[in-house]
This record gives sequence, structure tokens and C-alpha cells, in this order.
Amino acid sequence: MTPAAADFSEPLREILGADGLLTAAADCAPFLTDHRRLYQGAALAVALPHSVAQVSQLLSLCHSQRVGVVPHGGNTGYCGGATADESGRQLVLSLRRLNRIRSLEAANYSLVAEAGCVLAQVQRAADEADRCFPLSLGSEGSCQIGGNLSTNAGGVSVLRYGMMRDLVLGLEVVLADGRVLPGLSALRKDNTGYDVRSLFLGAEGTLGVITAASLRLFPKIRARATALAAVPEVRAAVELLARLREASSDRVSSFELIPRIGIELTTRHIAGVSEPLDRPYPWYVLCELGASRAAEALDVVLEETLGSALTEGLVLDAAVARSERQRAALWKLRESIPEAQRLEGAGLKHDVSVPVGALAEFVTRASQWVSVNVPDGLLVAYGHVGDGNLHFNVSAAPGAQRERFLAREEPVRRAIHDLVSEFGGSFSAEHGIGRLKVGELERYTSPVELALMRAVKRAFDPHGIMNPGKVLREQ
Repeated sequence: MTPAAADFSEPLREILGADGLLTAAADCAPFLTDHRRLYQGAALAVALPHSVAQVSQLLSLCHSQRVGVVPHGGNTGYCGGATADESGRQLVLSLRRLNRIRSLEAANYSLVAEAGCVLAQVQRAADEADRCFPLSLGSEGSCQIGGNLSTNAGGVSVLRYGMMRDLVLGLEVVLADGRVLPGLSALRKDNTGYDVRSLFLGAEGTLGVITAASLRLFPKIRARATALAAVPEVRAAVELLARLREASSDRVSSFELIPRIGIELTTRHIAGVSEPLDRPYPWYVLCELGASRAAEALDVVLEETLGSALTEGLVLDAAVARSERQRAALWKLRESIPEAQRLEGAGLKHDVSVPVGALAEFVTRASQWVSVNVPDGLLVAYGHVGDGNLHFNVSAAPGAQRERFLAREEPVRRAIHDLVSEFGGSFSAEHGIGRLKVGELERYTSPVELALMRAVKRAFDPHGIMNPGKVLREQ
């Protein structure tokens, strides 16, 4: 620890107590590398507050001393948004000890959770109260609510329930200067001026530290119908989605696109994943319907819709889950694709979205570009058809030279993101900006919008201490 860091640690210890500050290199190390290992940071220390009062005092101190603060949740992000820079002059603020469910009002369909609650913990609390919190992510066993809020998390149920922004009723936030914004209202209707709350959702900790949230709950899902269907092309998947939404009275909760290579990667690298159908097909969709009444005949709706589509050639084959075990196996296949890609080797990742109606054309044109310009790459395009979000990734083909392949990252990203922009889409559908995509935000966002973002940042954080260098470039 540098002398300056040692001097700063004393007032921090007075605020946090003996067990609330980590300074030893080995203790800090788990907080200083991002999930994808793109960045290796350094820090003055890691703070572990127990209460909102401690967060308030800590930020007040950092504000007065002009010390950067990096909020840290479950460290499952893809863009380096929770990793300190390499200067060693920033303080990492871990929220993991703020992990209580403060209240749950079943009649109001609401729950108040602290930012350090793991998503699965919130899901269980809702379930035990005969309710449902619908946010569902592959990382739900480790990601934290504060991170979900700060990145406006998406996941596999956006089609029916919306993004994290749509699941929030109120927020408690500690501002850069230590003031606490108490906004944990559970009201559905409240037209009292500007919606300040919404500014913190998706801000990635650059405007303040979310310490708790009032979240929307829904009726518990008591009936499900799940199937994996093979389709000849992406256009058929989009048409099948429309038919299922209409036939089920819009009770489609998930509709996931999986390419053939996604099946091959998961069966090759992930234990317990097996070939889902008797023969290979170019594309698959994993679709699920859900209802709050156990008596709903969702399996009949699903089978009749798939049967009709099969007759017309819109669907080539299908497997309907007949048990929870079979359902879990299908979901394991889908959720294991990112890990299987990692185990396969080097990859170039893109988290993009386009209007659902344009999805097929986008995939066709982008695929053609990849096949011509990245001959040593294999396209792995999968994701959430229902909301137009694709993880449009390119994995290194067997035998590809790793360094040469990765050297193409910039031109590949530029071509893919330029095409996304042409389709009126987004270069960051659900993973946020973090440190990784600051330049992309500057390239694709209008000057007027960027100016407004910077004005908001200055208003909330005049000294620029909140998660410096994330979302917006340091001024």
C-alpha cells in the first residue's frame, strides 16, 4: 500500500470498522479482474459496508478527497463496468453485505431488496410468498440486484415482462456527495415531476450507488409448456413467434434462437447436454409458455401451434418437454452456449438488437459478411428472438491462429455494429457500456444525446468520482 493509500485507509476504517476494509493484495485480487478477464485493475482498497449509513459516509469522504469509487456487485458483467482502472487510486465499493430482503408485500405485489441480494435470493423470496420475480439470467446464482439495476439487465423473459427497468417501482440511492435519495415507494402511479429514479437504471454506477430497490412481483407461474423446435431459417422462427403469441393470448415468456453450431458446442463441451432431436437442423428455437393458473392447457396450445407449423414446413421437427427434468435439460442446452464458446477457444462477441421484423435480413447480411471476411471464424448467433436481441459471436475455427484471429476484432466489430446501426438497432442490447464500449457510444449516439448525458453526469457527480471512465469518457 502506498503512503497516500495508507493515510486514506484510516478514515475509511473509522467508517467501516475493522472488518469492513480490505487492503492486502490477496484479499483485493478477486475484486480487480472482470468476468471476461479483459481488464486487470488496481485499487486503494476494497470497502465492504454493512449499511446505507456507511455507504453515505464513505461517499461523502471520497467526494471531499476526490477519490474515485467503483461500485462492485456479483462481477458477472461483460464490459468491465465493475473493475477499477490500473492507477491504484480508486476505491472499490462492494455491496455484497447489503443483502437483506427488507420487506415483501404480497397484496401489493412488491418486494424491497438491498443491492447486494443475489438475484436467485430475490426469486426464492418471491416464490415463498406465492409470487414471481421474473428476471431470469444465466448468472442468477451469483449476479446481484444492484448490478441488475445498474446495467438494466435483460435475460430470457424480456418478451413478456420487460427489462429490469420495467420491474422497478422505486430506488434508494446514495449520491456522489453522500446524500441519500430515499425513493422506495411501491406506487404504480406517481406523476410528481421528473422521474429521477430512471436515470440511475442502466447508469452503471456513474451517477450514484443504488443501495436498495422496490421491485414489482407477479402471480406465481403454475403452468408451463416448453418445447425445442427445429426451423429452416430465422424468418421461420420470427413467424412461429407471432403465431405462438396469438394462439396463447400472448403468454409466451421466452423464445430463444439457437443455431446448429450452438448444439454442437454444448454437446461437445458441457456434461449432461445431449442432442435434442433425431437429426441435425440449421436452426432451433426454445419456446416456453407460462400461466398463473395450473389448469391452463398450455401444452395443448403449444402442440397444436407446432403441429400446424410442422404441416406447413415452418417447423421441421420438435420435442416437447414432458417433465421438469426434460424442461431443465432443454434450458441447460441454451444457457450453456456462452460457456461452451469459452471452452472452444477465442471468440469475438457482439451483444446487438434490431427490430424483430428485421432480424432475418440482418442475420443473412451479417452472416454473409462474416463468411467472406473472417474465413477462420465460425458464426455463433443465438439469443432472444422475442425482443430482437442476438449475441452475434464469432468463434475461432479449429486450427485458426489465435493472435491472427483476435487481431480482426476491431474491423469485425465495426462492420457488425455499422450494419446494426443501418437497421436502426443497438450495439449494446443488454450488457451495457462499461469500459469496453465507451468509444462505441461516442460513435453511434447522437451529439445531442451525448451532450445531455454529460450534463446529467456533471449535475449528479461534479467531481467525476463515480465509476470514472465507464459509460462516458473522463473529461
